Amino acid sequence: MPLRDINDLEKLKKINAALVSRVERSMDQQGNAFSLFQTAISLENRVRTRTEELHSTLRRLEQSNIDLSAAKENAELANLSKTRFLAAASHDVLQPLNAAHLSVSALAEVQTSDEGRKLVRQVERSLETMEDLLRTLLDISKLDAGVVQAETGDVSLEALFSSLRSDFQPVAELKGLSLKFRPVNAVVRSDRTLLRRILQNILSNALGYTRSGGVLVGTRHRGDTIRIDVADTGCGIPEDQREAVFEEFHRGTSSANAELDGGGLGLGLAIVRRMASALGHPVTFSSKVGRGTIFHIDVPVGIGAPADAIANSADMERPRGYGLFGTKVLLIENDVEVLQAMTFLLERWQCLVRAATSTDDALDMLGDTDWVPDIVIADQHLDGGDLGTATIAEVRDYLGRAVPALIVTADSSEAVAKAARAGGIELMRKPLKPAQLRALLAHLLA
Repeated sequence: MPLRDINDLEKLKKINAALVSRVERSMDQQGNAFSLFQTAISLENRVRTRTEELHSTLRRLEQSNIDLSAAKENAELANLSKTRFLAAASHDVLQPLNAAHLSVSALAEVQTSDEGRKLVRQVERSLETMEDLLRTLLDISKLDAGVVQAETGDVSLEALFSSLRSDFQPVAELKGLSLKFRPVNAVVRSDRTLLRRILQNILSNALGYTRSGGVLVGTRHRGDTIRIDVADTGCGIPEDQREAVFEEFHRGTSSANAELDGGGLGLGLAIVRRMASALGHPVTFSSKVGRGTIFHIDVPVGIGAPADAIANSADMERPRGYGLFGTKVLLIENDVEVLQAMTFLLERWQCLVRAATSTDDALDMLGDTDWVPDIVIADQHLDGGDLGTATIAEVRDYLGRAVPALIVTADSSEAVAKAARAGGIELMRKPLKPAQLRALLAHLLA
């Protein structure tokens, strides 16, 4: 109905009210839609902002990972460089140290007075301390760089204990201490050299921090492992030093050890922890201040325990008492000081020495058909890039027989050890212990 045809005022009011209500509802709906539109725009902006922030964070994280990776690579390279430097420095320092060892040993044999022998012994102790420090620093460097590879095999504990007893019994007797090893007929799965070094360092510490009583070494079977215990009656380790004892250059501060002789460098247990970690042998200890300490090393049980192998290993530990009188020695060494010292020492042992500095020199020495060496002693790194192992092989080919041979080197790399083993050549590290050299020569010539 058209509005002009409506005459009723009330009807007009009702229609007007309905129209106003409809307009208001429409405006409210439009307002809500606009509000929703504004909210959507705001949310979109916030999502865009958060997305940009997330991308920025991811880029920073990616850059941080790149920086960390580069830093890790640089650290590893620096660590390997440190190892190479220490190896080279140790080789250079061990050469004159070896010459000094040999010269002092020869000097000791010509001393007739007690005062002279006492001074010689003091020099020997100083040289041994220098050698221990150099070798320990090199060992720590190699272990930290992860370049030490364990050669796992069956190790006879009886033979190992026999060797350690021979080394440490004189030390214990000198200090008036008892040193006991409980008999054990067992084989463990480990690297013999590293395991021996672990026990050697623990024993050295035990004797060093014990003033009365002694040290006892024993074993206990614990399922598929054997626990080696080293117990002492020393000053003990305070509670607040239980972790610090494994740190480099840490020495006990207890008054009980303040007057102990020897002193030590505080590197023994640092080496123990690193070697034990490399082998996977847990090392723990229990201690009471004033009463002593017990170190525990858990080692896997070996595959077999042949009694004859144990006996043979024990026999090999004992040097044979054969003389060297008249032994013909072909000595190949390019360091003049070492060559002179070694020649003098061998001649003091009544050996007949011919010296060479390279492969060609050595072969020239063999031109005299009346002189055939009984044994060849060679350094590994010779003049002209010659290698001692290769030189020995050429000497043997020239002579037509496998003459006994010994490589004496300051190179502690596994490559040299493998080359010596492959050629059936004995190996000794510089600096030499003259008594060990003489025992080995006697054994090779027996």
